Amino acid sequence: MLDTMTFTKVVGALCGTLLIFLLGSWAADTLYTTGGGHGDHAEQAYVIDTGEADGHGAAEAEEGPDFATLLASADVERGAKVFSKCKACHKLEEGANATGPSLYGVVGRKVDSLPGFGYSGALEAVAEVWDPENLQEFLANPKGFAPGTKMSFAGLKKIEDRANLIAYLDSIDG
Repeated sequence: MLDTMTFTKVVGALCGTLLIFLLGSWAADTLYTTGGGHGDHAEQAYVIDTGEADGHGAAEAEEGPDFATLLASADVERGAKVFSKCKACHKLEEGANATGPSLYGVVGRKVDSLPGFGYSGALEAVAEVWDPENLQEFLANPKGFAPGTKMSFAGLKKIEDRANLIAYLDSIDG
């Protein structure tokens, strides 16, 4: 016969079995991991210098204009469109902090200087002023520029987008 108590025992047995398999899998992953526990920053035991890294980096630098040139010819209207990615966490009104600090007057402003916003200590260590070059580096890879930052944004991949956004932010405060 299949009554409520029998059904409860069957479901309980299945849940218990699943729990044992999950705990076994977790224990096996913990004991037999091959990653070394260093995440993405694992170091190699030795490095073989092939000379390709130096030539490859120079080829990348020659591909496009530098940031200063792009900033000089940046399009403020396109920067306003790029800012739509920032709207969820940042406001443009003076003193209006949200999840992130207000970006009114951010270009040229001292890092972590807005009252009433709890900055992460990581920003203090990397820069003193948000000049266009520091903003460009931060917007490219926030966690790479300031490890430990609270900003969870992955970054803007295109240097043109970063230049346009910085020009837009610079135009906001007059």
